[in-house]
Amino acid sequence: MNRRAVYGPRDGTVLSQQTQHRSDDILDGDLDDVLKARRADGAFWSHFQQHNLPVRVQILNEIEFYGVYRCGRLVYDCHLITALVERWRSETHTFHFRVGEATITLQDVQIIWALPIDGEPVTGLDLDRTTIEWQDYCLTYLGFRPAAIAFKGSTANSCNYIAHSTSRNYVRHTARNCGTVCTCSCVASVGWVMCPDSSGNLIPLLYLTKLEDIVEARNYSWGSAVLAFLYRELYNATNKGKAAIGGALQLLQNVCIWVKSKQIIIVCSQQHHMVQLGTVSTPLPGQYVRVIRDILDEMQSDQFIWQPYDLDSDVIMAYAADFNPSYGDHHVR
Repeated sequence: MNRRAVYGPRDGTVLSQQTQHRSDDILDGDLDDVLKARRADGAFWSHFQQHNLPVRVQILNEIEFYGVYRCGRLVYDCHLITALVERWRSETHTFHFRVGEATITLQDVQIIWALPIDGEPVTGLDLDRTTIEWQDYCLTYLGFRPAAIAFKGSTANSCNYIAHSTSRNYVRHTARNCGTVCTCSCVASVGWVMCPDSSGNLIPLLYLTKLEDIVEARNYSWGSAVLAFLYRELYNATNKGKAAIGGALQLLQNVCIWVKSKQIIIVCSQQHHMVQLGTVSTPLPGQYVRVIRDILDEMQSDQFIWQPYDLDSDVIMAYAADFNPSYGDHHVR
């Protein structure tokens, strides 16, 4: 196979960043470099399983984060993720396949995780607060005061939340402190699952400022924030020398393969009686990045589902409504 014809741009005026793109290493014969998926959500899911408080689930439902919780923790296939990143071009924000271009959209985020995509943007930067002020702020809204060493600017080390949320005192008195428990859960959902950075253990306190009031928090476009964050992580990961990638890799893996590639859906269907959107965790056969590259390289146009969601389908609508009861009121067509 002529790798330059597959991975090299036909028009360098459009895809102008090829020399800095990780796919350029493939042209030089480096075929086995695999990205690491950075994540720190293991303790989050473990804590939820051990302390699955009804009030916390109710709050996640009210804020429209319940779809994220229902999907659960997916096993990441780093070979698959690497092959997809090699196809991502930040100049166009699309995956470049031989059969055409595709991308992750707000519709994907809304269908799979049932996150709100309308509302106020999740933006902001707070550089004025001192570490002591951030400590007081966390005490007010999270119910505990992290040590000063836990802060790095306006971010906080997630290990403090793990230690606090698993402490006997915290668990024993959750009924009395249900407000801070729910806020902690929402912040952890955003920082560990929806928008985890490549450091794997830092959570921007910007998210907490948007979650002070649970009622107001649902007015933000969390789906847009997740998608924008994933785009940024994809951009960073395409650069040569990058060893890890963060972001909503569950969406990346599900959307580009389990939902849209007929070839791999067939493989999964043979191993599962039913493939449920967002929850498939069976690794691809072989687990080799070269094998997955070949599947994507040899894919024909009729083997790719260009419009994966039939919004007139009762199955799709029932799935989305189950994750988010208000979905039918403002879904995308």
